Amino acid sequence: MKRLFFVLFTLCCTVAAQAAQYQQHSLTGNTLTIQTDSGQLSLTFYQNDVVEAFYQREGVKQLPSFSISQLSEPQQLRLTESAAALTLGSASLTVKINKAPLQLSYYYQGKLLLAEEQGYFQHPQQQQHGFRFALSDGEKLLGGGQRVLGMDRRGQKFPLYNKAHYGYTTESSQMYFSLPAVMSSNNYLLLFDNSAKGEADLGHTEPDIMQFSAEGGRSSYVVVAGDSYPQIINNYTALTGRQPLPARWTLGNYASRFGYRNEAETRAVVQKFRELKLPLDALVLDLYWFGPDIQGHMGNLDWDKNAFPQPEAMLADLKADGVNTILVTEPFVLTSSKRWQEAVAAGAIAAGLDGKPKTFDFYFGNTGLIDVFNPKAQDWFWQIYKGLANQGVAGVWGDLGEPEVHPDDTVHAIGMANEVHNAYGHQWADMVYNGMRRDFPLQRPFIMMRAGAPGSQRYGMVPWTGDVERSWGGLKPQVELALSMGLFGFGYIHSDLGGFAGGEQFDKELYIRWLQYGVFQPVYRPHAQEHIAPEMVFHDSDTIETLRPWLNLRYQLLPYNYTLAYQNSLTGMPLMRPLFFYQDSVANEANTALMDEKNSYLWGDAFLVAPVTEPGVTSWPVQLPGGVWFDYFSGKRYAGSNKVGVPVTINTIPVLVKAGSFVPMTAAVQSTQDYSSNKLTLHYYADPSVECAKGEMYEDDGKTPDAIAKGQFELLNFYYLQQDGEQKFELRRSGDYPGKPDSRELTLVVHNQTATPKHISVDGRYIQLAPQQARFNRMQNVAWYDKAAKQLKVKITWQADKTQLTIR
Repeated sequence: MKRLFFVLFTLCCTVAAQAAQYQQHSLTGNTLTIQTDSGQLSLTFYQNDVVEAFYQREGVKQLPSFSISQLSEPQQLRLTESAAALTLGSASLTVKINKAPLQLSYYYQGKLLLAEEQGYFQHPQQQQHGFRFALSDGEKLLGGGQRVLGMDRRGQKFPLYNKAHYGYTTESSQMYFSLPAVMSSNNYLLLFDNSAKGEADLGHTEPDIMQFSAEGGRSSYVVVAGDSYPQIINNYTALTGRQPLPARWTLGNYASRFGYRNEAETRAVVQKFRELKLPLDALVLDLYWFGPDIQGHMGNLDWDKNAFPQPEAMLADLKADGVNTILVTEPFVLTSSKRWQEAVAAGAIAAGLDGKPKTFDFYFGNTGLIDVFNPKAQDWFWQIYKGLANQGVAGVWGDLGEPEVHPDDTVHAIGMANEVHNAYGHQWADMVYNGMRRDFPLQRPFIMMRAGAPGSQRYGMVPWTGDVERSWGGLKPQVELALSMGLFGFGYIHSDLGGFAGGEQFDKELYIRWLQYGVFQPVYRPHAQEHIAPEMVFHDSDTIETLRPWLNLRYQLLPYNYTLAYQNSLTGMPLMRPLFFYQDSVANEANTALMDEKNSYLWGDAFLVAPVTEPGVTSWPVQLPGGVWFDYFSGKRYAGSNKVGVPVTINTIPVLVKAGSFVPMTAAVQSTQDYSSNKLTLHYYADPSVECAKGEMYEDDGKTPDAIAKGQFELLNFYYLQQDGEQKFELRRSGDYPGKPDSRELTLVVHNQTATPKHISVDGRYIQLAPQQARFNRMQNVAWYDKAAKQLKVKITWQADKTQLTIR
């Protein structure tokens, strides 16, 4: 015990002794440069509420920032100095710099957000450097990337090293996609801007200390503040980049498994969907497209012509049928593959310490790793992708990109393996995305990858939660994983619906529950090992008919979901949102107790969803965040901030709709190539507690890149006002795009309408109330009141830029 105390005491003293001392400073533009006795500190304001602290100690190698994409915006900064400290501030965020020892504290609108406990530290013997911060009592910390540890990660210590966790269930401290960042209940986000192998200690070793450390990399961190958590995300994604708007087809249904072995099987699965009239928009080909079995072929990256004799014709036929093809690729080139010598000759393989291409064994064979940090390797790798895209491949799946095996002695163009490990998938996505934008400027890229780094979202990265076990335990953590990633820009994080790994027998109820949840996750992609079919078309008719209305609902919600994608591309707001965001949306203080909620979540602003993750239940607990909510299926009204039990059957899970919500929907289609908003159903959920409300819908052609920046889109805005015994709706449309409808047949459905209306008018014209629903269905500019369902339906032709509808 005495020896342990001496070691810890010596270590603490070593850390403390390294605290830098101020010498002088200068302010140029948005950057304050401070010279210390051990190096330089730069403080740069990128936005009014975003500041980076970059410590450059003498003799310490610095790698570039992979996270920061924004140029610093001009700021009006104030700098004051006293004998003991400097103070640098924007209009709202202030940094106090203590001179001796050098220590930084951050204040937002006068309130302390965060303070360095010591700031930068270095342990040469351990090859570690990083930062230490003080934690306040009761402070919650969300983030760290993919972990199954509960939403609040305070008290945890975990590796910052992207690593596969095959077959995980309800616990995991290390997974595919690490993020060296946290969001605090004290209203700040902290990013440790470092790509190297490291560790986060969030009050585990020392309860009041948060420490980030790494084996090299960049000695920098960023503090992001804001008036609300959505505003913090907005500021953070402005710094690190926002997700480009995806093509509309990516929100449809995918056929995917491990894997389709030949062209005949591929065509047959599409035909099966069409025969059963189940919608399908994408098909994913796993590694059999380049080889007949699992081992020995990785790196071929070309069609196995025995199994796929006419790939171009197949791709064209699938596309004509509304199905977009996505191919798996990996960054490993086996020495047994057809391209090994080609890759070596091109200088594409990362070297070993001897300067020769580094080779090593892993599950798929003896291999080398493509050095995506090397421009020569990028050129070689991109030419393969370019050729596939020219053939008609619509999307890229980058697998094993942690990288799954990454020997420490691998030498990359900019550093050793452990220095760049966590940025590998990020750099890979960068290469693919920018290649697509340059060589295929009329196509929105689709890039699905298993690993990346902060900022990877700006390359359109669509991550998933890895090889989850096909079990109830595998389903349980999916909301936690998605919410934890979505807070940091990764709005399209999703799971292999149905579960991927294992499962000896088909669990029908588990499968149904997972696919029901999938309707309200960003990507609808059932995927699994092939001994149990992941596609619903290969299951019994009862399973198919149970899930058919859910899959149709996914397509009916395309206008709503596409609007969420639009909002994400503008602000970084995730599609799946934690419940504590609800408080911000009504301008109340966030309820930090809701930060722990990992089962219920918001799908956009309108829906509250709670996946059923246990078998045989007839009721399921749902945490309400406040306000009024209606059961989507039964119409039952719920209110308050308590936990309620919502009745469920095998046909339902808890899906609640917020009072005051507008939900635009269209008819279900077999593929998004048939999508049209010419006939639009607009649902409004009325309640006396909501006197005014608003909503929006975004529309474009679903495929033009940069449609928002080019102004090639239409916004439909919806407003509601309850006043003097009248319900007033105002509908506005603005903007233009190729293919925009001149007018729409709009059906407004007012839910929770408790009495028969006495008078309905549209732009001052009286609207007849049909005596029978059949007559309503046949007529135009007519209304129908369903007393049993408490729904009023008003059907109009919406052509004007502004239309007003009044009910009394």
